[in-house]
Amino acid sequence: MIKVGVIFGGESVEHEVSIISAIQAMNKMDSEKYEIVPIYISKEGEWFTGDFLKEIETFQDMNLLKKYAKKVVLYKRNGSFVLQSKGFFRTIVKEIDIAFPIVHGTNVEDGVLQGYLKTIGIPFVGSDVCGAALGQDKIYQKQIWKSEGLPIPDYTWFFDSEYEENPEEVLKKIEKNIKYPVIVKPATLGSSVGISVAHKKAELIEAIEDAIVYDNKILVEEVIENLTEVNVSVVGNHDSQDTSVIEQVLTDNDLLTYEDKYIGGSKKSGAGKGALAATRKIPADIGDKLTNEVKDVAVKAFKALNLSGDVRIDFLIDSKKKKLYINEVNTIPGSLAFYLWEPVGKDYTALLDEMINIAIKDYKKRMNKTHSFETNILSGFSGGVKGLKGAKGVKSLDK
Repeated sequence: MIKVGVIFGGESVEHEVSIISAIQAMNKMDSEKYEIVPIYISKEGEWFTGDFLKEIETFQDMNLLKKYAKKVVLYKRNGSFVLQSKGFFRTIVKEIDIAFPIVHGTNVEDGVLQGYLKTIGIPFVGSDVCGAALGQDKIYQKQIWKSEGLPIPDYTWFFDSEYEENPEEVLKKIEKNIKYPVIVKPATLGSSVGISVAHKKAELIEAIEDAIVYDNKILVEEVIENLTEVNVSVVGNHDSQDTSVIEQVLTDNDLLTYEDKYIGGSKKSGAGKGALAATRKIPADIGDKLTNEVKDVAVKAFKALNLSGDVRIDFLIDSKKKKLYINEVNTIPGSLAFYLWEPVGKDYTALLDEMINIAIKDYKKRMNKTHSFETNILSGFSGGVKGLKGAKGVKSLDK
C-alpha cells in the first residue's frame, strides 16, 4: 500500500481554503490502494500529523489541535521519507512514500514547498518548482503566454516601492496604458484576495493601497467588456494532457469574490458550500467554436508553463466580440476542480489516483536524468586555503 502524505494549510491567506480542499480529497482517496497520512502546516509554519486531522471539526479549536497532534519534521533517513516527532525524545511517527500538496497561495503553492520536497528527494504530486512559481505569479504567467502568442488582456504592473516613492508616476503609467475600468490584483495571491475593480482614479488609488497590503508586485489589467468567465481543468504533464468539461461561473459582482467562492456571498449561491459555493453552469453555454478554442489554448498555456498534475485555467470571454483571453492558472485549484471531471465520467477518486500516477511517472523520469557527477573537483584542492588541516575553525581565507 502506497503511503501518501497529504500536506495542507501553511502560512497563506488561503490557509482555511486549503484545509477544506485537503479534507475533501482525503475522504475521497482510495483507502484500499493508499494509506493516507495527513500533514497539517499551521499558520506559524509548524508541521503536525495525526489521523484526526482528516476531520474538518478538528480545526474548529486550534489549541486542542496543537495539544494532541504530533508535531513533526519531514526528512530523508536511510532511504526512507519519515515524519519524526520534535522534542527531547524523538521518534519516527510515520513513513510516507509520496507527498501530495493540497495547498493554496504564497509560501506553499508558489514553489517554496515544492523546493523543500525536491531537496529532500521525495516524489510529490503536482507541478515542479518552476511551474509552481510561474503558476503563482500572474505577471510571469502573462509574460510567458504573451511570448507564446497566447491571448491575454492588456495589462501593466509595478512594485509597491515604486508606488510608495512616486505614486503619481505609477498612476500616470496605468492611465496611459489602460482605460477605465481596470482590475487591480496582488500578483501572487489567489482566491480573489485583495482584488478590486476601479472605475476612476480615486477608486484606483484605494484598490492599489488595498492590494499592496498583500503583495509587493501589483498587476493592473483591463476589464473585459460583455464578460463571460469560464474555467477548464487540464490533467497531465508535458507529454500528454487531457481537458475537462468547461464551466461558466456566475456572480452578482464585478468580479468573482472570495465570498462567492468560499462563503456563499453571492445572492445566487448557497452558504456553507466551501469551494463549491459559487454558482456555476456546467457545461458552459459558449458554443462549439469557443469551447474548442478554450480547450486548445488551455493545453498550450499548460505546456508553456511546464505544469503537471491537475490545474484549472480561467478564461475571460468578450461575448459580443466572441474573443477569448486567458485570465490565470491555478496550479492547485480549490477542491482540485473535481467537479469539472465528473461530467466526463471521471469521479474524484479516479482523478486523485491519476494525479498520483502522474507524479510517480514524473519522478521516475527525473531519476533517469543526470543530476550530479561521480568526480569531486575539490579533492586535492589546496590553493588559496590556509590553516584548514587540524583547525577547529576557519579564521581566514586567501582572496
